[in-house]
Amino acid sequence: MTDTTRALDAFTAELTGAATEEAAFDALCRLTKATVGAKLFTVMTSDTEAMVARRAYTDDAENYPTSGEKPIEMNRWFDQVLTRQEAFVSNTLADIDTVFPDAELIGKLGCGSVVNLPIIMGGKVIATMNILHEEGYYTAERVAQIHDTLRLPALAACAVAMQLAG
Repeated sequence: MTDTTRALDAFTAELTGAATEEAAFDALCRLTKATVGAKLFTVMTSDTEAMVARRAYTDDAENYPTSGEKPIEMNRWFDQVLTRQEAFVSNTLADIDTVFPDAELIGKLGCGSVVNLPIIMGGKVIATMNILHEEGYYTAERVAQIHDTLRLPALAACAVAMQLAG
């Protein structure tokens, strides 16, 4: 049995036993860190009609709390992730700074690379899974692993969280 298989089995057990939205996303966070690696992990919901995003989950509540909403900005990130429904990958803090206004905080947390994976349900992006690590961390191989290993678990965790939310 591979490490990835063990991590997926643990995720499945945690997700099926999840009683709260946070527990569902905790399982996804642990799976992500065990398989691909992340220093910071969040999930943001997207409402493109109202043009707002809300942080539904964070593993760093001090720096990235789940409270409140923020406006969705029309930029290349929006076009790539929310319109074309493709993952956004950036491996330098300078590039991150061109699309995220909180790049300074990201850098202070020791992060300089990001993958934003759109979570798609019914043909619509309902959320993004956002994983950050040190600069240059998300190589082509790791990005492929994210797509191959985490796309379906991310959708499952969102579906369970939505069900638990009522």
